Amino acid sequence: MSEHQAVIQTDIVKGTINKNIYGHFAEHLGRGIYEGIWVGTDSDIPNINGIRKDVLEALKQLHIPVLRWPGGCFADEYHWANGVGDRKTMLNTHWGGTIESNEFGTHEFMMLCELLECEPYICGNVGSGTVQEMAEWIEYMTFEEGTPMSDWRKQNGREEPWKLKYFGVGNENWGCGGNMHPEYYADLYRRFQTYVRNYSGNEIYKIAGGANVDDFNWTDVLMKKAAGLMDGLSLHYYTIPGDFWKGKGSATEFTEDEWFITMKKAKYIDELIQKHGTIMDRYDPEQRVGLIIDEWGTWFDPEPGTNPGFLYQQNTIRDALVAASHFHIFHQHCRRVQMTNIAQTVNVLQAMILTEGERMLLTPTYHVFDMFKVHQDASLLDTELICTDYEWKGETLPQISISASKQAEGDINITICNIDHQNQAEAEIELRGLHKGADHSGIILTAEKMNAHNTFDDPHHVKPESFRQYTLSKNKLKVKLPPMSVVLLTLRADS
Repeated sequence: MSEHQAVIQTDIVKGTINKNIYGHFAEHLGRGIYEGIWVGTDSDIPNINGIRKDVLEALKQLHIPVLRWPGGCFADEYHWANGVGDRKTMLNTHWGGTIESNEFGTHEFMMLCELLECEPYICGNVGSGTVQEMAEWIEYMTFEEGTPMSDWRKQNGREEPWKLKYFGVGNENWGCGGNMHPEYYADLYRRFQTYVRNYSGNEIYKIAGGANVDDFNWTDVLMKKAAGLMDGLSLHYYTIPGDFWKGKGSATEFTEDEWFITMKKAKYIDELIQKHGTIMDRYDPEQRVGLIIDEWGTWFDPEPGTNPGFLYQQNTIRDALVAASHFHIFHQHCRRVQMTNIAQTVNVLQAMILTEGERMLLTPTYHVFDMFKVHQDASLLDTELICTDYEWKGETLPQISISASKQAEGDINITICNIDHQNQAEAEIELRGLHKGADHSGIILTAEKMNAHNTFDDPHHVKPESFRQYTLSKNKLKVKLPPMSVVLLTLRADS
């Protein structure tokens, strides 16, 4: 008997995995926007209307469903009118004290979303902005014609209003967004959201600024005072192996102890979702309000020699396992978790892509997003797992995690993670309800060293490969997972 046993009920659906769980986040921070995404039309780097062509093409491959912008902490000092028409510079006080040119503004962001074929998720300024400013931004973007804001949009080159589905009313208002108490922010939320109006047939999904990690009181107060006026409530949680202020740990030079504690802290998101979800259930038993985890991912010390305010970090196979583990947890909570946005898309924190001048590389995290995109909007299949533990110095974690979904055409996709940095895992998976053989294939992302990563000199060091260490006989799958691995198995319906 294999050490890990799983049963997948291929004909029992637990829910739908909202594609927005695979959302992204791009903030005016370091080289996340400028150089990473935007180079301008005069750049020697190939671009489409100022947007890097290589980055754009790589991101399109991921089928990004939704992109959050302009922050983050930056959102609550961003004044949108300075980023349209004649641009006005500003000081980016949160991230490196740099001068923000506002060259990339509303028009450029909406163009990026159109090129990516994704939904825009814009975060408004509550911390230093006004109700009028927020109301006029909505009018500028979504009202058809005949008002000062809609006419200004037309003067600036956009004739038709945009469709804006997601709007966040402030960001981290417990911290960088104003250091507010929950009662005060709840009242502000009620006031500001009133003027986030629907124009021209546009319907906005309003997201309230939620808790930091385990501030359950914040969630309780917001739900008690404003649940009926919101569609989503955010939650922020970063996986940090060290201490936030004293030293988070290196992205590439870390110990076996740090590997284990990173995996342990990644798993903590499950407990957070359960506890915040229980509070939300008290006020919203129908689970109408989505839990929006719009900032998550690893946060390490910046790379040596870089501006510490730019939050530029490398990305290893460890990051890939953190991402995959998060997705498996998000899937299990798909009734409540309706969107997540990894921080961040390019050159910042747990990025998909790193750039250096004209050069670009894809990170191990990128490859997890690429492998897992088959789960987007698929039906989550009922899965039970009994597994042995990953043990390290007296502590234990489940060694593997698994998630299975069925696409509309019937293809079944199974993703499995082995977080153990030393030992392989053998799993036997019973596929109940599968009444005939199926054409199948496998892909694996793994590495021999814990800190394996891609560099500009070796950009394909960690990449997906064909996977054959499994057998399928009737309705039984037997899989051998190497240490530190993420596997995708696909069973095709048309065979």
